[in-house]
Parts: sequence; C-alpha cells; structure tokens
Amino acid sequence: MNQIAPNASEYSDTGRSTTSPAGLGSGAVLALDLGTTAGWALRTPDDYTSSGTVLLKHSRYDGGGMRFLRFRRWLEDLDQDAGPIEAIYFEEVRRHVGTDAAHIYGGLLAVLSAWCEERLVAYQGVPVGTIKRFATGKGNADKAAVIDAMRTRGFAPRDDNEADALAILLWAIETRGGVR
Repeated sequence: MNQIAPNASEYSDTGRSTTSPAGLGSGAVLALDLGTTAGWALRTPDDYTSSGTVLLKHSRYDGGGMRFLRFRRWLEDLDQDAGPIEAIYFEEVRRHVGTDAAHIYGGLLAVLSAWCEERLVAYQGVPVGTIKRFATGKGNADKAAVIDAMRTRGFAPRDDNEADALAILLWAIETRGGVR
C-alpha cells in the first residue's frame, strides 16, 4: 500500500489524493482475478458495484506482449471512465498448474504493479485461501461454491473469474482491506 511521507503533499503529481487508509475513501475500488480471462469487480464512490470479465487472449497475429498492452489500456480506460481508482485488490496466486499460466499471471501482475506505482494507486494481493474462506467459510472451497456464495449475496457472476473478483471486492470492503 502507498504511504505518504512526512511533510509531503497529500496529492501526487497526477493530482490523486494519497492519504486514504486501505484505499477505501473517496475513489473507486477495483478487485481483479488476473488471468487470460480476468475477472473484475468495481465499487464506485456512490456505492454502485459492477463486475465482469475481460478477455486478454492474444490472436495468432499478435506479438507476445499484446495481452499486457491490452490490459494496461483496459486499466487506463476504466480509471478514466469510472475512476479515479483509489485502490486495487487482486488474487495473490502462489502456485500455478502450468508454466504458461504462471508466465501470464506474472506479466499481468508486473503491468498492474507498475501502473499502480506510476499513479500512486494503492494495491494489495489477497491469498486464494483468504478469499475462499471469506466467501464460503472454507479455505479450500471449489469454484462452484464461490459462484454459489456470490449468487447468495445477490450477484450473478457468469463464471468463476467474475465470482472471485466479486469475493475479493466484498472482502476488501467488509474487512477494510484486511484491517477489520
């Protein structure tokens, strides 16, 4: 999370406030489940919640970095359209089934962290078990259980990526970023 230095301005050089604890002040809060099909959930300052997925798969004609450029552009567009984004919470994955998934996750995380650092946007990873335990009561719950838990809360996630993002967002709001 970003912290303000003593005697420093409470605004960044981009004009963003940098003094909100846990990033739950006047700006939008974004939750992400990073991957080729990235789930996202956004809470705006007026308490409107929206969610969905963004497909970051590249075509056979794209270079290897196009998915990362698309992700960066998507963040910029979302920040401009629904922001300013004050804080981003993302699923912190420590173990991947495949090498490609690990590389994609690492690249998206690098883009996300650089984008946040450039704009002084607070960002925090949330362990997978924490998200599942919060949503379902079990830290090793399966994808269907998380989807069902989000439906029980009144949301209609189309897949597990969107359900995970919603669970991360609700966790961030209800625990104030893990502070409780």
